[in-house]
Amino acid sequence: MTQTPDITAMFKDMMGKFPVDMSAFEDAFKTQAAFGEKMSAVALEAAMKSAEISSTWTKASLEKVADLSKANTDPAAAAQTLSEFASSSAEMAAENMAAIASVAKKVQLDSAELMMAAGKDVSAEATAAIKKAGKAAKAA
Repeated sequence: MTQTPDITAMFKDMMGKFPVDMSAFEDAFKTQAAFGEKMSAVALEAAMKSAEISSTWTKASLEKVADLSKANTDPAAAAQTLSEFASSSAEMAAENMAAIASVAKKVQLDSAELMMAAGKDVSAEATAAIKKAGKAAKAA
């Protein structure tokens, strides 16, 4: 009967012959975690501002609807009230859409800034890792 070779032991022996510096992986993980945290902060800030804008807009719109829903027996006055409602609704929509666009623009700028900073960090880490590997290879 032939014995089955222990593949696990063979693999461990083989990997032991190729030492790996895990600090580069650890640094990359830390960099990625910090980047994720910063991107999450940008997204959460934008979501909070957008929710605040939407809430304020909704409240103002409901107040206008309350004014519109008041009984008015004069047709001319009712038409005037409806016209004012439509005008103020359009004005509120324009103002609030501009505010939301401002939030989106800030998110875009902050995200681009974070991406550029992350690119610089990754480049610096890669350069350091390559130099370290070169020194280790030269020493070996």
